[in-house]
Amino acid sequence: MSEPMNDTRPVEPAPLPPRAFGAGPPSAFAPPTPWRRRIQILGWILAVLLALVMILVAWLAITAPLSRSLKPIVPPSISLMSADGHLIARRGAVIDTPVTMTELPPHVPQAFMAIEDRRFPTHWGIDPRGIARAMWHNLWSDGASQGGSTITQQLAKGVFLSSDRTLGRKAREALIALWLEVWLTKDQIMERYLSNVYFGDNVYGLRAAARHYFNRVPARLTVPQAAMLAGLLKAPSRLAPTGNLAGARARAALVTQAMVDAGYLTQAERNRLRPARLDVHDDPDATSGTYFADWVLPIARDRAGAVYGEQRIETTLDWRIQRLAEAAVRRAPLGQAQAALVAMKPDGSVVAMVGGKNYAKSSFNRAVQARRQPGSTFKLFVYLAAFRAGMTPDDMVDDTPFTSGSYRPANHGGKYRGRITLRQAFAASSNVAAVRLTQQVGVDNVIKVARDLGVTAPLTEDLSLALGTSEIPLIELAEAYAAVAAGAYPVVAHGLPPEEEGWFTRLMQRQRRFSENQLAMIRDLLSSAANRGTGSAAALRTSTFGKTGTTQDSRDAIFVGYAGGLVTAVWIGNDDNAPLPGGAAGGGVPARIWRNFMSGAINEPVEDAPEETQDADLVNAIANITVETGIGNVGLGVDEDGMTVNLGPNQLRIPSDPPLPGPPANAPPPPTVRTQPSSEDEGP
Repeated sequence: MSEPMNDTRPVEPAPLPPRAFGAGPPSAFAPPTPWRRRIQILGWILAVLLALVMILVAWLAITAPLSRSLKPIVPPSISLMSADGHLIARRGAVIDTPVTMTELPPHVPQAFMAIEDRRFPTHWGIDPRGIARAMWHNLWSDGASQGGSTITQQLAKGVFLSSDRTLGRKAREALIALWLEVWLTKDQIMERYLSNVYFGDNVYGLRAAARHYFNRVPARLTVPQAAMLAGLLKAPSRLAPTGNLAGARARAALVTQAMVDAGYLTQAERNRLRPARLDVHDDPDATSGTYFADWVLPIARDRAGAVYGEQRIETTLDWRIQRLAEAAVRRAPLGQAQAALVAMKPDGSVVAMVGGKNYAKSSFNRAVQARRQPGSTFKLFVYLAAFRAGMTPDDMVDDTPFTSGSYRPANHGGKYRGRITLRQAFAASSNVAAVRLTQQVGVDNVIKVARDLGVTAPLTEDLSLALGTSEIPLIELAEAYAAVAAGAYPVVAHGLPPEEEGWFTRLMQRQRRFSENQLAMIRDLLSSAANRGTGSAAALRTSTFGKTGTTQDSRDAIFVGYAGGLVTAVWIGNDDNAPLPGGAAGGGVPARIWRNFMSGAINEPVEDAPEETQDADLVNAIANITVETGIGNVGLGVDEDGMTVNLGPNQLRIPSDPPLPGPPANAPPPPTVRTQPSSEDEGP
């Protein structure tokens, strides 16, 4: 049997797949294995990251030198600029030498860590847990925002960065915080932080704050004092104990409780603490100031934060309009009385503010700080409440004396017009009509309107409220009238351009709009009062809306109104609340100040109205006549539709179309007619 023969012929290789045209010859190198490819990619990534780190370190070394955190390079100051670029005021700061941790008792840094950054000893400059907690709080809170910045981040912002709230600035802040944590110890970071932070009252740094509020060195600060200082950082200007001691103490109580929660104090130790007492030590301030600057500076400082160097902050003030306001007050015949003026756009942007005749003699801001009775300017809220209840300007109201009840309001000068329209009652500023409307719609509804339009001052809950007996700052009156000009409420006066807000804040603080009917009706009344009523001395050629106000015994005289896109409130009175001489009324000097100022502010030059017509009380051509006869007083009201005769409680309406009837055959002898000089129907 034969063996099979072995086939020794070479095996032909399998044919290669066809190559695409232009692909070139096959590579002579074996393709890399997957693990080698991964190592190559990782090497490139590490090289790129190393290059970025080197670039970042170089950038930080240039933009954030560590020596800059040792002390304020330039004493902090704020320059307030008008919207058109003029310098309003420049304010320097109260500072002192830096503090060291070795001189501080332990409870001082503990108070700041407890309320500002409880994980400061352990984190690396950024606290993810704190950021997450703040985001959760801001998402579900009622609008009160909470920050997640660490003490290191706050130092980075205060010393190296501006105060803008952009995402880019927050990213730089985080990088600089990490940089500081790498190169500085925790004690060094805390020292720099405490030496730089803003404590309100224009005071920077712990040493200066301890001296200013308690007249002692930081080494002698007690726990309550340290807690109060730590609590100020949330809102230093608002919580400064020199102006808000109750708020500062309430905040300090939160700090001491936080110290208990952090383990720095026991609950028993905290309960034994007594509130800190002030011993204020003021340094003289040689810097410039104005009423507007004093009002806006605390907000500007809070917005700037603890940023050293000069901060140029733009305000809403218009330099040209401000000079016109000062000139209008200066030229007014005020005698010994004071005056205040605040002008704003319908969105609340304040463009001019005068708080008195002379800032150098008295820096008390009567436009913001003083609370005075608004008189009949408060009737805006009464009539808006009536319109909300379904009434119209053509509805009738009794302008007759009150004969029942314990409260007996009266019209100024004892003048009454009988049954008149709401339009006529508002233009004539009838007191009894306003009280009757308040009775009808309810005091609570009038207060509700005032609150809706931004009035925050306490309001009396009785019928006298209708006559403006509750004291209100002038700026709040201007805000209310600005809401009518804007067609939406509330309007909040502000001296700095609004910051960009999150969607949640915008949702919670959105304005509400007036209904078209209510807005048209209240504007109708304001136009009638300013053009044909008690405020006719303020009327301009352009559409003018406004209302006069005069309080009892002429202690306050006010005119508030708007025209040409500008809302202005003017007040005159005495600081000691003494009556103004000559029975001054809102339709007199305040209306003329308003008109003189507004004509220039809205570029409508006008000549002063004749003196004898400026205080006229011609309301829709209504004449007021008192007749002295043997049968008593007879009131006559004449308008374009006829005549109204009031004889005691009886009233007779005579239309103008038919001829007026002659006197009856048995009438008494012809009476002596005396026309009373008109004056504003105001005063409680």
